[in-house]
Parts: sequence; structure tokens; C-alpha cells
Amino acid sequence: MTPWQLCLIGAGGAAGALARYWLGTWVMGKLPGAMFPWGTFVINVTGSFILGLVMTLLTERVLTSPNWRPLITIGFVGAYTTFSTFEYETARLSSSWQAMVNLLGSVAAGYAAVWAGIKLAVWLAGIAPRG
Repeated sequence: MTPWQLCLIGAGGAAGALARYWLGTWVMGKLPGAMFPWGTFVINVTGSFILGLVMTLLTERVLTSPNWRPLITIGFVGAYTTFSTFEYETARLSSSWQAMVNLLGSVAAGYAAVWAGIKLAVWLAGIAPRG
């Protein structure tokens, strides 16, 4: 990894952290008094979608600078997604059914978002489906 790529990862991380803060605050501001961590849920699902879309485009079809992958996937998405926060908030939910809904819902929605990102990338780039 070059010093330039390390700088790009740092810049992507800063942007991802700011996006995480902005979106999480915005979502929770729309749901005053919500006991469920909807901000983290939305961030994890959208982060999964972004990762599925970008990784598929950058590894399957689109020829770009080798700097884009670490900038977006390691830097931005790495700082944007909130797995440790997700785990902590799941443990802190007031009931076991809420914790289970958050756990299963986040995993299922995150998987669906990664799948949707991959399918969109395949369609956008005209990649032949794997058989």
C-alpha cells in the first residue's frame, strides 16, 4: 500500500464517519422518542448496499485506478458502517424480542441490500450473470 493510498483511505474514512453521523442523526431526528436504533439499522443496510455495488463494479467490470477500491470500501464504507455500534445497541435493547428483531432484521436487510447492490452493478455494467 502506497502512502497516497493510505491518505485516500483516511479521507474516505473521514467522509464515511461524517456521513454516518449525519444520516444517523437525521434518521433519529425523524423518529423522536424511538426506542429502536433505526439510525444504525439504516446505516448498516445502506452500507451493505454500497459495498455490494462498489465491490462488484470495481472487481468485475469497471477498470479504474487502483486507488478507488481502498478509498471507498476500506475508507468510506469502513467508517460509515456501524457493526460494533449495532452489537452494543442490540445488547442494550430493553427486551429480548427487540434485540432479536434488530439482530435478524439487520442481517436479513443487510444481506438483501448487498444482493441488490450486486444485481444493480451487474445490470449497470452489463456483466454476464455467473452461472
